[in-house]
Amino acid sequence: MTDASEWDWPVVESAAEYETGWYTGGYDRVRQPDGSEKDYYWAELPDAVVVVATTGDELVLVDQFRPTIREQCLELPAGIVEDGESYTTAGERELREETGFAAGGLSLLEEFWCSTGVLRHRRGIVFAEGLEPVDRDLDDNEFLSVTTVPVEDALEVARAEPANDATIEGILLAQAEGLL
Repeated sequence: MTDASEWDWPVVESAAEYETGWYTGGYDRVRQPDGSEKDYYWAELPDAVVVVATTGDELVLVDQFRPTIREQCLELPAGIVEDGESYTTAGERELREETGFAAGGLSLLEEFWCSTGVLRHRRGIVFAEGLEPVDRDLDDNEFLSVTTVPVEDALEVARAEPANDATIEGILLAQAEGLL
C-alpha cells in the first residue's frame, strides 16, 4: 500500500458556497495524483463534545427529538465546544446545562475527525464521574429530559433504533478504557 503522504494533492481552488450560522459548506477543487481535477465538497462545523457520565452503576442519557431525522433519540449529552474551551471544559458545561449534574472529575477519552469524506468536524469524547445535582440551564432550542440506564445495558440501549454514532462511540471508548 502506498503512503498517502507520498501523493501530491494540490488545491487548485477553494470556495465556501454558503454560510448557515451553524456550518459552512463549500468545495475544494483538487488536482489528483493522476493529474485530473475534481471538486471535493465539504461542510465545516465547529468542534463538538460528547459526555459519557456515570453515577457509578448508571449511565446518564438525554431523551430528545431530533428534527433532522424526525426521531426521538436517547443519547449521551453533547454540544458545541465554544471558543477558548477545551473538550473537558465544554463537556463540564454541557453536562451541567443539559442534565443538571456537575462532575467531580472529567477526562478526555479521545478526540478525532468525524465523517472525513464530507465533514471538517472534530469530536471529543469525555468521561465524567462523581456527579452532583445542580440546576439545569437549557438553551432555548433544547427540549429534553434526563434519564439513566444501568451501565451493563448501555451499549444495548445505544444500539436500539434510532441509534447514533456519538452515543455508540462514547460508550465503546469508555468500555475499552475499563470505565464502564
